[in-house]
Amino acid sequence: MQTRRPWLRRASVTAVSAAALVAMAAPADAAAPADAAAPAGAATAVTTAAAADVDYATWQRDCQAVMDQALPYLKQRIAAAKPGEKQAIVLDIDNTALETDFGFSYPQPANKPVLEAARYAQERGVALFFVTARPDIIHSFTEYNLKQAGYQVSGLYVRNFIDLFKNVAEYKTAQRVDVEKKGYTIIANIGNSATDLSGGHAEKTYKLPDYDGQLS
Repeated sequence: MQTRRPWLRRASVTAVSAAALVAMAAPADAAAPADAAAPAGAATAVTTAAAADVDYATWQRDCQAVMDQALPYLKQRIAAAKPGEKQAIVLDIDNTALETDFGFSYPQPANKPVLEAARYAQERGVALFFVTARPDIIHSFTEYNLKQAGYQVSGLYVRNFIDLFKNVAEYKTAQRVDVEKKGYTIIANIGNSATDLSGGHAEKTYKLPDYDGQLS
């Protein structure tokens, strides 16, 4: 039975995720993005979270239960799109779109229940926007990972230096506002933390489990 291998808490992800992904992508890989060169002196060690293990099978079952509620709504809402309406879904990345805390590999695998719903939507013209607290130094690694996992990335929002000092919930809300300014109706916002979902600017929100913050 696969169990969680702790990696990063949400509070520390901005401090170590850049070094982690750079370290994972360091070996030569012809498929890797050309602009994803590792910064000099990138750390190879990864900080682990001091949290109790979360059983992978339990996590997947709990994620599936949430997406079993989301998918029927998405099917209905997509079918009811108004003429000319540009629909979008906003997704968090760590332990939402990707299985960040369940293994240490690059590319990280997709969270299967979320990918299933995302594929249904993207095949019907719904745009997928990803809003993450990850720093912009790993933008190219993250976008490459999402595409390799099966997501069609219409937009990826990562935090620049100034954003690192902002409240995460307010930062994420501002990115959804930006998606709306592009002319999209956000029909669903999916994440595993309250900071992913608070602030409005989405017709529906779906919260995946984080087990009281044990998952990043």
